[in-house]
Amino acid sequence: MTMLSRVADRLYWMARYLERAEDTARLTQAYTHLIMDLPVGTELSWDILISILDAQPAYGKRYRVVNEQNVLKFLIADRDNPSSIISSIKVARENVRTTRDVLPEEIWEQMNELLLYADELAEKSVGRRNRHEFLEQVVTRSQTINGQILTSLSRDHAYRFIKMGRLLERADMTTRVIDVGAGAILGRQQSNPAIDPLLWASLLQALSAMGAYRRAIGPLAEPQFIVNFVFKEAALPRSVRFCLSGIREELKPLKNNTAALQSVESAYRKVSRFDAQRKTPKQLHDFIDRFQVSLNRLNDDITTTWFMPPQL
Repeated sequence: MTMLSRVADRLYWMARYLERAEDTARLTQAYTHLIMDLPVGTELSWDILISILDAQPAYGKRYRVVNEQNVLKFLIADRDNPSSIISSIKVARENVRTTRDVLPEEIWEQMNELLLYADELAEKSVGRRNRHEFLEQVVTRSQTINGQILTSLSRDHAYRFIKMGRLLERADMTTRVIDVGAGAILGRQQSNPAIDPLLWASLLQALSAMGAYRRAIGPLAEPQFIVNFVFKEAALPRSVRFCLSGIREELKPLKNNTAALQSVESAYRKVSRFDAQRKTPKQLHDFIDRFQVSLNRLNDDITTTWFMPPQL
């Protein structure tokens, strides 16, 4: 099977932006619940969410104050923020529009419905009254679209580039959540046995990994076990190792895959050797910084190999 590079490019980024919208909704939902559960006087700052998405420069250009209202507007409804939920859905929908001939018709219908829903309610959902329902709907509708892709799309090149985009975006978000979230918890001047379990549980909730962690490890939220779990657990769909394995699986049938396969194998080896129990908070941060470079290199290899026109 052959595919135009522009079609592969748009399918890949459709999947990335749809995953970004879902992951941002999960993260925002989990953090909102955490803030409401914490005792008065122990609240965390809302700028953690901005740091996870590495969006401080963009945020600083439009907002002077870091508070709940501004941060949530930026993440949910700000159309000038390319990583906001509304912007991510809009870009995903546009990429579906231009690749409709290789996708099931239901995907186009569901993407339209998701964008219409977000257009109508995103700004109204910045406040707490409507936020939970909106974020829940974004997650559910995104999963419906991904479920439709999973159950109806032929396992051809279209499916491969969609899957690679989705898993690379997911791995990127997982490492960001661990980097900033775990760093904020471990870097606190004084631990609090009554509060720390809530913080770690919220981190697992943001990655939709709470139930899986309890079944595999146990009910106690042990920091090193949690970090290792979301990095290395082969059976967890949102673990970094699971994502890299899935990308490698889809790269193998493609032609000219040498550079991308080398990048994914290198990243996989780094994850396999990783052990949170042997790292200080600073060493964990440094490792994730270097690992983010590996993910960026993988994205660059995919882009250069399959999306850019050949040099004449």
